[in-house]
Amino acid sequence: MNSTISDANLSFQEFKKEVLNDYRLCLISRYSSLLARKEVLSGKAKFAILGDGKELPQIAMSKVFKNGDFRSGYYRDQTLAFAVGEITIENYFAQLYADTDDQREPESGGRMMNCHYATHLIDEEGNWKVLTEQKNNAADLSPTAGQIPRLFGLAYASKIYRNCPGLEDKIQFSHQGNEIAFGTIGDASTSEGHFWEALNAACALQIPMVLSIWDDGYGISVESSKQRAKDDFSELLEGFKRTKEKNSRGCEIITARGWDYAELIEAYARAEKIAREKHIPVIIHVSELTQPQGHSSSGSHERYKSAERLEWEKEHDCIKKFREWIIDYEAYDQTNNQKIQVATEEELLSLEKEIKQLVKEHQKNEWNKFRTDMDALSNQTVSLISALADESVKKAFINLEKENFQQLSLPYKKDIFHFIRKVLRIVREENTQAKTNLLTWYNQISDNESLNYNSKLYTDTRYSALHVPYIAPVYGENPESVDGRIVIRDNFDKLFEKYPEIIAFGEDVGKIGDVNQGFEGLQDKYGSYRISDTGIRESTIIGQGLGMAMRGLRPIAEIQYLDYVLYGIQTLSDDLASLSYRTKGRQKAPLIIRTRGHRLEGIWHSGSPMGGIINYIRGIYVLVPRNFVQAAGFYNTMLQADEPCLIIECLNGYRLKENLPINLGEFTTPVGKIEITREGKDITVVTYGATWKIVSEAAKELQTLGIDIEIIDIQSLIPFDLSHEIVESLKKTNRLVIADEDVSGGASSYILQKIIEEQNGFQYLDSAPKTITAKDHRPAYGSDGDYFSKPSVDDVVEKIYEVMHEVNPTEYPKIS
Repeated sequence: MNSTISDANLSFQEFKKEVLNDYRLCLISRYSSLLARKEVLSGKAKFAILGDGKELPQIAMSKVFKNGDFRSGYYRDQTLAFAVGEITIENYFAQLYADTDDQREPESGGRMMNCHYATHLIDEEGNWKVLTEQKNNAADLSPTAGQIPRLFGLAYASKIYRNCPGLEDKIQFSHQGNEIAFGTIGDASTSEGHFWEALNAACALQIPMVLSIWDDGYGISVESSKQRAKDDFSELLEGFKRTKEKNSRGCEIITARGWDYAELIEAYARAEKIAREKHIPVIIHVSELTQPQGHSSSGSHERYKSAERLEWEKEHDCIKKFREWIIDYEAYDQTNNQKIQVATEEELLSLEKEIKQLVKEHQKNEWNKFRTDMDALSNQTVSLISALADESVKKAFINLEKENFQQLSLPYKKDIFHFIRKVLRIVREENTQAKTNLLTWYNQISDNESLNYNSKLYTDTRYSALHVPYIAPVYGENPESVDGRIVIRDNFDKLFEKYPEIIAFGEDVGKIGDVNQGFEGLQDKYGSYRISDTGIRESTIIGQGLGMAMRGLRPIAEIQYLDYVLYGIQTLSDDLASLSYRTKGRQKAPLIIRTRGHRLEGIWHSGSPMGGIINYIRGIYVLVPRNFVQAAGFYNTMLQADEPCLIIECLNGYRLKENLPINLGEFTTPVGKIEITREGKDITVVTYGATWKIVSEAAKELQTLGIDIEIIDIQSLIPFDLSHEIVESLKKTNRLVIADEDVSGGASSYILQKIIEEQNGFQYLDSAPKTITAKDHRPAYGSDGDYFSKPSVDDVVEKIYEVMHEVNPTEYPKIS
């Protein structure tokens, strides 16, 4: 390549410095990849997923990635992480070794596998950092295309900051929406529905998003021709492309070869300008990429790539091509009338040798730090157990375990803990000072490892919902009796007036105010950006809210019916629910998901898949109000907290009458606290949501049969009865029934485990606990179908009566 250097251009020395620094970063990333694989194969690391072959386009991306921007990517973007200062070489290897030291492995404290990055968005106290003063990586995901719904939300937040009044002073989060959300995805993962759903939404709503598709021709071992309709991915995207017509929606599509440095620099500069200035999505299809070490350390790509393909990849390796470009580059120095080069062959060889040694030194440094801590733990354990052996009558057995342990060449924590626990079992009958010392040590290190591995699923800062003070609803002297929908609507009105950062969206939410009019008239009052309709795209609705919440907004994402949560369960489970945990509490997304369920007739609008939901989304609060005053209180509570939640309103309660509080927007419903709605002495009946009404109706007939039940509304499934109040009821009644409209073994099993095992409720029972659940199929259509599918008043009366019949058959003779 030839060029003329003049005073009007970047000086050649500056140009040379930048190019060589780019090459240096490529080398650091590549040598780190090569060494990481060796560390896995040597047994020093468990697994490696690597970013080799994608170095050059990420260098180009890093040049347009500005402070305040966000990236939502996956496990191939280590070069970008090096380039923007997210990680050092030692950080890279600390993550490979799963080092739990937060300073050495700041991305997740050893929780995420290598090549998964997460910029600290909050400090240790849970306060937001100034996101506009740093480059932000949203915590990476492995599930294919899982990063794309969130990418949509991160970009959509810029649109909100640009267009919504009242957010101008939120400069901690945005400079008037000038930020871009960058996304990355492998070409094979674009086969997933998440990709197309989010792309469609981005093109419809016109948001500042730059999505890079790394196209290396394979999805693990499967060639791209077997994964998509067109070999040329750009051709496949043509239908989304903007036209020249005025106000045309869609995206810009830019193509670049992954080994062409100049082409990549130009492509990313152009993409940034379009996205940042025009606020529209841009797709960069980066083709002709390679993956030199295959998909991961678990396999070899030689097994599925032809000799011809492997040779092509060798010749088109982006670093090899970049090296050739550097050597071939010539400029003409007009001042000195001579040709000049960026670097010679000898200079590059010297640089390559230097970087290879640098990477090796940093890898050794991290390994030594990691093993020093591990060895200290091991040595202290051996010392304490040796002292125990000297005082024990089981010395021979202890020493045998010690010999087995000391034969391990690289003992890890699991080996150390297994050693201690085995020895403690051996000396279970002894009581010596040495055993006390070992137990003290064991409890100390157990507490440390609990913090390392089992903390931060939920926030433990002052922003926890558990710290929000309880404020009771207040009623006037003659409270107005209104439909439940009016309670929730008027409460939302107060909240939107109070918090300019609240944004609500979902199917039918905007113009008609949702299918049950919970937002009736509010779009006209607060505008179509704050309360808006979406397409039918549940996964992206969740991702939209997640990304917005990560940028300081307070979204309420509505999923029209509870059954439809299943469309978004992957995003909820793999991303939102694990976000705090997998970043060790350094990222948060206080998203409220609003939905409604229970008792509507028909197979697809009346399911109650609560057992599945609560097991998939640990890390998200699941709140199940029985009426709309309770529901309003939950919204008021959660908007004072910084945790995600799913609020499930009762579908058959919108037209039921409730008294309207006068302190709307202020009163709160406590999270993790039960409410005893009817006191009784014979049986404790635990229930929630719509089934509470069924149980309450059944209580009246049971009273005529001589049975006095105590009804407990649990109010929230996650967290569950934190004060263990249910067990206090069992101490009085000595009997337990759980009424739930989920399938058998669903949420009722979860509730039973919490009460019987966690609260030790079994010791107070005089009768076997009983569950009343729906049938193991979706409810059949119509009122009759509902009656024979889900618990009815008759079912509740008769099953509770059966418990009392077993207690006293004479007083409670068998019904049939």
